[in-house]
Amino acid sequence: MATWGFGLRAKSLLALALACVFALLPAGLIGWQVLDGVRNHFGEAYARNFTLLKRQSILAPVARDLALSQRLADSVLVRQWLLDEGNPAKKALFFEEAEGYRTVFRDHAYFLASAGSRQFYANDEDKPFSDLSRYTLEAGKPDDSWFFSSLAQRDDYNINVNYDAHLQVTRVWLNVSIRQAGRKIGVAGAGIDLTGFLKEFIDTDEAGVTPIIINQAGAIQAHRNQALIAINQAGSAASPEQMLAGQLSGAGRLALARAMQEAEAQPGQVSTLRVGLDGKPQLLALSYIPELKWHVVTAVDLQAAQVLDKGWLNTAVAALVVLIGILLLAFGYAVEKLVLQPLRKLQLSASAMARGDFAVSLPPPGRDELGDLSRAFGVMAEQIRSNTEDLENKVQARTQALEAANLDMRRAHQQINDSIDYASLIQRAILPDQQLRHLLGLHHFVLWRPRDVVGGDFYIFRADGERYLVGVVDCAGHGVPGALMTMLARSALDHAMNQVGIASPAAVLAHTDSTMRGMLQQCDLPRAIATNMDAGLAYVDRPSRTLRYAGAKISLYWSDGQQVGEIKGGRRAIGDRRQGSYVDTEISMLPGVTYYLATDGILDQAGGELGYGFGQTRFAGLLLQHAGLPMEQQASALDQALEAYQGDYAQRDDITILSFRFE
Repeated sequence: MATWGFGLRAKSLLALALACVFALLPAGLIGWQVLDGVRNHFGEAYARNFTLLKRQSILAPVARDLALSQRLADSVLVRQWLLDEGNPAKKALFFEEAEGYRTVFRDHAYFLASAGSRQFYANDEDKPFSDLSRYTLEAGKPDDSWFFSSLAQRDDYNINVNYDAHLQVTRVWLNVSIRQAGRKIGVAGAGIDLTGFLKEFIDTDEAGVTPIIINQAGAIQAHRNQALIAINQAGSAASPEQMLAGQLSGAGRLALARAMQEAEAQPGQVSTLRVGLDGKPQLLALSYIPELKWHVVTAVDLQAAQVLDKGWLNTAVAALVVLIGILLLAFGYAVEKLVLQPLRKLQLSASAMARGDFAVSLPPPGRDELGDLSRAFGVMAEQIRSNTEDLENKVQARTQALEAANLDMRRAHQQINDSIDYASLIQRAILPDQQLRHLLGLHHFVLWRPRDVVGGDFYIFRADGERYLVGVVDCAGHGVPGALMTMLARSALDHAMNQVGIASPAAVLAHTDSTMRGMLQQCDLPRAIATNMDAGLAYVDRPSRTLRYAGAKISLYWSDGQQVGEIKGGRRAIGDRRQGSYVDTEISMLPGVTYYLATDGILDQAGGELGYGFGQTRFAGLLLQHAGLPMEQQASALDQALEAYQGDYAQRDDITILSFRFE
């Protein structure tokens, strides 16, 4: 027995030692690959975060002072004074308020230029306060071109980056237009000295990390090596050494150009690429600042950068070696205490069981305890093996049947999803987005939110020279049934417009109603299926500045920011059980007034604390609040207000809002 025990202990320790050696060799290779992958992963994440942080450090002061400049330009006192520039009382009130803004601007300075008198006013902390004009702006002077270009452009503000090569100072100018009733009456704003931010941007103690700033042409604007900086910001004037692409290979230049295009297409996102820079492979991360027309670039040498703590890695290796040693000792002790001693006792019981009525064929016994154990439990092992094989065969058969059923289910589900996605593409194709953008441009917006992938709402647009017909339609039903109804309704509307023209929305609705009834009478449909639809059509005559409206249970809303009006549609829907009558209502269109066509999906949407519908009162208040905004901002404001009110409630119905204004 002592010989058996010694043999099993020796075999166990030898097997464990060999297993550790053979396991550590491939594990070491795999671990090294995993470590390199982890280093690359965290290196890329580090480069992205570092780039975004540096971008934000430059953009943050610009965004803050831009917001303050917009508030200053939107001040009632500013507009009142510029409309009556010779009034000393209004002038005093303006400069008193402007001094409050000056103290919170980053560089404690502001400026204002009048479009009427062309006088330029400015105050900062380096000069005594003055409410007198500093000088008169002239259209022919290059230094004053910023003012006249600001008045000429349609945007509310612009940002200019100016680098003084003699003073080595980079300054950003924020030029915000002052508007009164849509007319620009002046420009106000501030300037920000970014020199300190750029120095802080370049100075980094991170090993293997090189922050860089380049302009849209690829010329280096900031680098720790001053010789590489292009003093002239125009990329064409920079030498090849002062261009980031000039330090890369041909493939690297193409990759850099693609990354710059991606970054410019998605400001705020980070594009990455791997290039050879300074004679070694490096990871480049780029993020674009459209306000400054700069690319923030981070070059990371993954071999030199402290992405992972090497001290921690050495400690882990040492701990692994110690752990293996402890494991060997513990295993030897465990084999003796937990295996050998109990095995001696089991051997006696197993031998007694083996000498019973069980006739089994066993291999020749070994010289250790395992031989006695296999002889004692041979019959039981064979029985367990037989039962296990039988059970595995049954499980395999059941598994194959279940997999076949799941495969059929997935195929059917995929076919349904593909059909619905294709229906969505078809439905989207009939929407006149391109025609609306071509004719109305920035003077319209559309919010189209089907409840499902496809829905029963759609909108129409047909132009006849300077005159056009625009409208929204809400067909009964949702999802696929609603989408099929939209195809039928669109066909009926097109037929009506071709027959009666577009000058009378009421005639178009009446003809559509007649066409729908004629088509549906040929079908034997159950009474429970709804085939009616709501519609609202507006005919806009731009030369005469008139609008003619008719609706079927859809109203036309309008607002100028001071009041909200509503032109109600007919009481009955198209295709209703009782035929309705539709009447044209003609009004004059005024600049500054925004018109809205909306289906009942937004009015019926549940939300708020109690789950009530959005309602007409809340909708009218929302229009009154945002009617004066540009159309794109109105669309964003309405969408955000609807999302906030809806909260966690599900969307009840398809939602469509089409808005336009006359300019």
